[in-house]
Amino acid sequence: MTHRAFTWLLTLAALVTLCISSVASLHAQDAPKPLPTLAEKTKGMVAVPGYFTFYRDERGGKIFLEIKEWEVEFLYVNSLTAGVGSNDIGLDRNQLGSDRVVKFIRSGPRVLLLQPNQRYRAVSTNADERQSVEDAFAQSVLAGFKVEAQEGDRVLIDLSPLLMADAHGVAQRLKTSRQGTYKVDADRSFVRLEDTRNFPQNTEFDVLLTFTGEPTGEWISAVTPTAEAVTVRQHHSLVQLPDNNYTPRVYDPRSGYFNIEYFDYATPISQPLAKRFIQRHRLAKRYPTLAISEPIEPIVYYLDRAAPEPIRSALIEGASWWNEAFEAAGYRNAFRVEVLPEGADPMDVRYNVINWTHRSTRGWSYGSTVTDPRTGEIIKGHVLLGSLRVRQDFLIAQGLVEAYSEGAVADPRLEEMALARLRQLSAHEVGHTLGLAHNFAASYNDFASVMDYPHPYIRLGANGEVDFSEAYDAGIGEWDKRAIMYGYLDLPAGTDEPRSLQALLAENDRLGLLYLSDPDARPAYTAHPNAHLWDNGESPVEELGRLGALRSQALLRFGEKNIALGAPMSDLEAVLVPLYLMHRYQVEAVAKMVGGVNYRYAARGDGGTGVSPVSDAQQRAALRSLLGTLAADFLVVPEAILRLIPPQTYGYQRSREHFPQHTGLTFDPLAAADVAADHTLGMLLNPARLARVEEQSSREPGRLSVPGLLEELLAYTRRQSAAADGYTTAVAWVVEKRLLLHLLRLATDKSVYPQVAGAAMAAIADAQRNLTARQLALVQAGDKPSQLRAHLIYLLEQIETYQLDPSRYQLPAGPKVPDGAPIGCGE
Repeated sequence: MTHRAFTWLLTLAALVTLCISSVASLHAQDAPKPLPTLAEKTKGMVAVPGYFTFYRDERGGKIFLEIKEWEVEFLYVNSLTAGVGSNDIGLDRNQLGSDRVVKFIRSGPRVLLLQPNQRYRAVSTNADERQSVEDAFAQSVLAGFKVEAQEGDRVLIDLSPLLMADAHGVAQRLKTSRQGTYKVDADRSFVRLEDTRNFPQNTEFDVLLTFTGEPTGEWISAVTPTAEAVTVRQHHSLVQLPDNNYTPRVYDPRSGYFNIEYFDYATPISQPLAKRFIQRHRLAKRYPTLAISEPIEPIVYYLDRAAPEPIRSALIEGASWWNEAFEAAGYRNAFRVEVLPEGADPMDVRYNVINWTHRSTRGWSYGSTVTDPRTGEIIKGHVLLGSLRVRQDFLIAQGLVEAYSEGAVADPRLEEMALARLRQLSAHEVGHTLGLAHNFAASYNDFASVMDYPHPYIRLGANGEVDFSEAYDAGIGEWDKRAIMYGYLDLPAGTDEPRSLQALLAENDRLGLLYLSDPDARPAYTAHPNAHLWDNGESPVEELGRLGALRSQALLRFGEKNIALGAPMSDLEAVLVPLYLMHRYQVEAVAKMVGGVNYRYAARGDGGTGVSPVSDAQQRAALRSLLGTLAADFLVVPEAILRLIPPQTYGYQRSREHFPQHTGLTFDPLAAADVAADHTLGMLLNPARLARVEEQSSREPGRLSVPGLLEELLAYTRRQSAAADGYTTAVAWVVEKRLLLHLLRLATDKSVYPQVAGAAMAAIADAQRNLTARQLALVQAGDKPSQLRAHLIYLLEQIETYQLDPSRYQLPAGPKVPDGAPIGCGE
């Protein structure tokens, strides 16, 4: 080899070595750095051991979560510890949010929080069958994380992004309520490290979140100091799921319970795919063979320490009524109510809590739960009671008597009645958290359940004095005891549970205990004559008459002593509203008799009575009773009251709990009459109700029919429109106008049953002939400008405009009824 060749080979070898070295260096740079150990990563952090051990990075303001078990399901619950304070927006202090069964899964450097699909399952020992259903339906990954540290199977993730996310849906709620577009501002938010807590079975985190954006609604501006920045507190709970020792109880529609539902694809073809179980707490006797036994572990509810006296005592007393129901089910001391201990967090899943919640306006109370969706077991009962609720009952009572006859000190009966309602309300909402649904037929059964909505039962005594002594019932009703027995009876080993529960339901029927819930009572079009909200008594018609007499007497006595000494006289209008509209909910009950249908929740083989229309005599009596609420002398406000109520005092504002006005600042008695008349007519002339009247009359000729009903309405309004008194006649004209507008609504609404629409068109034609004849009589008498002439011209103009083009006719808007349900605007 020549020297030159040798030199060339050395150079080539050097180049190869250099390339190899460079490549190795590049690979070394690309190779992932080894993850730190948990100890290395968490150096300087505060370790908080518990269900999920976590580490507080107080310098960085972060939370790092240790995961040591994979594919293990647990419950993830989010909620609000500090809310917005608006009933309309619906973001309240201590409000529960979603509860979801989740688990952590891992692939390489990624950790996912996965929510399996609990709605579709295969309850089978065949793993392939279970897997096939799991693969058939979507699951949900709620969050993804990067592994920050690792020791064997133990890893550390930064949980802060999940905690700082809008898990409760605050921004979406603000958007859907038209309050503005908001998003989380991370620079104005942080994890509340001092309120992160850990326990053996649950891990709790609290976060201050600020949402920034453009406010567009009045509600958010009314409850925030600066509406562009809305700061709340959000809570996250990671909760160990219950063990497998709980036995689900089968749901029966007659039982009175809420239920969970899932679809089991391992079910034989001959059996229903849907499986339903009631929601209830776990409760078992310490000595199952004894008729009465202490429980293994009682159900304990804790009252918010923020509830002041005498409200605190009333809430404890009312909620404690449920112990009587558990005694009927064979338990001793199975249900207790205590004040929440100092230092305890009401959002901690270990506590069943009754919260005392403030809002800027009166609103609903709620009974909600954290429930295991796999079995229906209630893990946490959670009640929200609106603090302004008590003031509505006080206001109702205030309008009935000279509440401040002693000056500035209120008649003590007002507070007594309000506290009596709070006891009932506390029991009602706790009942929901025990698993019970509403029973809106309980008033028909002599207050058989606190799960109804009772209107205060206030009477006129023999001496004409108002009697509040029976305004609200005290204690649990017979239905409540029977419902708790269905859900919580601890049946001895060897008992045929299905047969025992069916026997219990059969006994309910023998006792005459009717159960009907929300779908049969709450919508305006419902048909059952005994399922109502805010009513009393077995006979809706009789109760409407009784309430009307009470209302009339109170209106005659109404005066300045209904408000406190020194209060603005304009406050009288706010007190007048619930008195003037005292009949409004009983009107709904009576209207349901028209076109009404008797039925119950029945099962094959239980001897159900079937379905039958309310008798013709009862329907006609209901119609006559409703006509009485359209009487001009019923709707007039006494002159003495009109002389007392001035416009709102400077510094005070009208609210949605006042009557609407056409008169500017002054109280408008014709608008009040319009509200009441529209309410009655709206309930009576509900399209679904009239369709039932038409269907029933077609099956049984001679019954009340839609043409007959409309004819009675027209005849009634015409008769009273001919009265001579000026104010009373003006009220009668208000009713006549409102009736015609309801007829035009029925005639122009394409969704109305054609036969009903046709009857409305015929009634409109009849009204046109009558109005034309009345106008002709005016012409023959000289046709001078008059109030009657204006009234007739308006009605005829509406009809003629409709006739020109029914499809384009714009119906004038109806009046808004002031808020005023005895509880609020949605419970």
